[in-house]
Amino acid sequence: MLEGSRIETPLLILKANSIVTSVAFSPDGTQIVSGSHDKSVQVWDALTGKQVQKLQGHTSGVTSVAFSLDKTKIVSGSDDKSVQVWDALTGKQVQKFQGHSDWVTSVAFSPDGLQIVSGSIDKSVRVWNGLTGQQVQKFQDHIST
Repeated sequence: MLEGSRIETPLLILKANSIVTSVAFSPDGTQIVSGSHDKSVQVWDALTGKQVQKLQGHTSGVTSVAFSLDKTKIVSGSDDKSVQVWDALTGKQVQKFQGHSDWVTSVAFSPDGLQIVSGSIDKSVRVWNGLTGQQVQKFQDHIST
């Protein structure tokens, strides 16, 4: 243990029903989004710990989640090889991007929210147009050294 450091008690514990694989705060810190092995994306109130929404649409475990900076959308990636975009207010799926040939392991919004990036076990990084759903760029053969 580092000198002067101490173990802190969590301020909040969220009770999920499955293995949680990814979590992120909303930009304003009022909500937390989580992805889990039960194929769901869940939105939680960061103050109370109560579940606000359960978003369902993936056919396999959810591996990565993120809020857009304006807090209007949530993106999720999954072992089902898809990237899905959700309306953060209604919980409805608004887009589904297909193109990866293996599990999606990481997703994020661009700062302006107009693009989405995803990474996969297929060794590719893909950039998607967040309005049209079209793939606009693909970086292939990510190599480990």
